Amino acid sequence: QVQLKESGGGSVQAGGSLRLSCAASGRTSYSDGLYDMAWFRQAPGKEREGVSCINGSGSTIYYSDSVKGRFTISRDNHKNTLYLQMNSLKVEDTATYYCAAGKYSYCPGSWSNMNEYNDWGQGTQVTVSS
Repeated sequence: QVQLKESGGGSVQAGGSLRLSCAASGRTSYSDGLYDMAWFRQAPGKEREGVSCINGSGSTIYYSDSVKGRFTISRDNHKNTLYLQMNSLKVEDTATYYCAAGKYSYCPGSWSNMNEYNDWGQGTQVTVSS
C-alpha cells in the first residue's frame, strides 16, 4: 500500500498558477517507477474526474481535454513525489484535487476511471476566483 499526501492547494485568481505536490511513502516500489500515478479532481456536486496520468518512468502522459495545454504532470521518482503544475487557471478548475497510485507501469486506456487506482490521498483544495 502507498500512503499519499497532497499539498500546494490554495486560492488564486483566474489566470494564475499553482503547483500541487503529492508525496508518496510506504510501498518502496514506487521509487522504482513501477506504478502509474494520476491526478483527479472533484468539484462540489460533481463526480471525481481524471485530470492527468503519468506512467512509471514519466515517458508517457495523458491529460483530460479540459486541462490540456494548461496543466503539466511530472514525477520525481528519487523524491517519491508527483507534481501538477497548473497554469492559466480558470474558475471551473475549482475543486479538491487528489493524487492516486495505479496498478501498472503504464497508464491504461481507462486511466480516467477511478477503479484503475489502488491508493488515494486526502486531497487538497484549489479555489480559483474571477
